[in-house]
Amino acid sequence: MSIFKRFKESEIEILYLPQVSSFKGEVEIIGSKSIANRVIYLASFCSEETILQNVPNSEDVQVLLSILPDLGIECVKENEKTYKIKGKSKFDLKNHYFNLENAGTALRPLVAILSTQNFHQDIIIDGNEQMRNRPIRDLVEALKQIGVDIETSYKGTPPVKIKSGRWKKNRISISGKTSSQFISALLLAAPLTEQEIEIFVVDEVVSKPYIDMTIHLMKEFSVNVINENYKYFKIYPQQYQSPKKFWIEGDATAATYFYTAGLISGPVKIKGLNSNSIQGDIHYLDIIKQLGGIIEYDSQSITVKKGNTIKGISIDMNAMPDAAMTLAITGLFSTSSIEIFNVENLRVKESERIRGLCNELRKFGAIVEERKDGLKVYPPEKLKEKPRIETYRDHRMAMAFSLGCYLTEMEIIDPDCVKKTYPDYFLDFFKICRI
Repeated sequence: MSIFKRFKESEIEILYLPQVSSFKGEVEIIGSKSIANRVIYLASFCSEETILQNVPNSEDVQVLLSILPDLGIECVKENEKTYKIKGKSKFDLKNHYFNLENAGTALRPLVAILSTQNFHQDIIIDGNEQMRNRPIRDLVEALKQIGVDIETSYKGTPPVKIKSGRWKKNRISISGKTSSQFISALLLAAPLTEQEIEIFVVDEVVSKPYIDMTIHLMKEFSVNVINENYKYFKIYPQQYQSPKKFWIEGDATAATYFYTAGLISGPVKIKGLNSNSIQGDIHYLDIIKQLGGIIEYDSQSITVKKGNTIKGISIDMNAMPDAAMTLAITGLFSTSSIEIFNVENLRVKESERIRGLCNELRKFGAIVEERKDGLKVYPPEKLKEKPRIETYRDHRMAMAFSLGCYLTEMEIIDPDCVKKTYPDYFLDFFKICRI
């Protein structure tokens, strides 16, 4: 029976977490949403069948799977975590309006992908209220350069309307400072044009490991990309080919919450990931070591144990912005301050994450300095008890702050926001909680 209790207050769902004495145990981590949505698209470009295994049940992935029939793509659910996809390079649209909810890893690539095609009717790509506040102007402007008749809202956010597709030029310039997803979207779409495509990046790229992931996965589907220091990319004419079967590894970002639980009191064993992960956030384990944690690896799992103390740190988290949220919460447990910088793009994610982190950390009694591109967290001198955490409908706020129950009983508003990437997060988190 779960020690977490749900209740409603003025129609708002709230999850109560009692104070726990330790985190111990093991968990099988959910499949990676970032990998899943990329390989679903890649499989959709292949005329041969592809069997995708360990597909997560996250909302972001399920919303993409749900639109495949509207693209003329065959998709069959074999079992709970296995899907068979038979695709095509030229889509046969059954619909001209696509709602991707709040799935950025689904919506941004779809804009680039459909812009390579030429249809006889305007195409609308939209999302929910949160997505309508997330930027996409840089991608839209890049597509305009190459002859796509495309527009977005006056705010530079979805909905996006494609009036006339097909890339009429082969040289694209784009900014990489807002989101690496824009570059990943162009890379995924480029082979569909059947021409040589060159992409020039006009400024510094954020979240480079996600571009590395995209390029790695494209290679798994037989397409190679030339990457010259993230400033220039070239894709020669190539065709996607199915690897027949593809297993989606565990979510390295979701694993950071369990790594940190192990760091706090441990040991915690995370199954479904190993040190050979293609996800950039696997390198969060290097930070766990710097903080004082002890790590053990085997071929199918990673175990984190506590060291003597949790040390403070000052670190550039540009390559791992989502994991920066986990690190910020670790400031509640450290012996000195934790400073995070070069993550200004956290302000334009699912919520305004820098502001949100500052607001909610202060509810525990932490002293927090908000910076333009990050924050500095000082551990509480006097702990405030039973904080009620506002999640801002942001899944990572809910998951990261759950670790606070080691310090005090607490409440989390709108716990179901975790469905975006990890619907069973609190069930898995409960497995390692000890009263």
